Amino acid sequence: MTNIGLMIYYLGIGIKQGQDEIFVSQEKFAKKILKKFKMEGYAKVNTLVKCEARLSRNDEGEKISSTTFKSLVENLKYLECTRPDILFKVILMNRFMKTPTMIHLEALKRIL
Repeated sequence: MTNIGLMIYYLGIGIKQGQDEIFVSQEKFAKKILKKFKMEGYAKVNTLVKCEARLSRNDEGEKISSTTFKSLVENLKYLECTRPDILFKVILMNRFMKTPTMIHLEALKRIL
């Protein structure tokens, strides 16, 4: 084994090591997700869920491709290892993978 210095990047996770701290980030991966789902120019929001939002499996609305929905959920699942604040919301959105509607997709995009 050889010493190649401090770790900078591992499995898509950027690592910055200081004297007394370690900072872990997936900024590059998050930007890649935003680009993949065409959301680079969207405005930031302070909350992950709208206050009046009521999500249900029986929501009426336009059905969407479950493949796109599943892809976005899976990408967010990998992102949650460095962002525990989105953990509950991603697990909640996981419930709607079978028959997602436009309402579910909008709620999922709000996480981004």
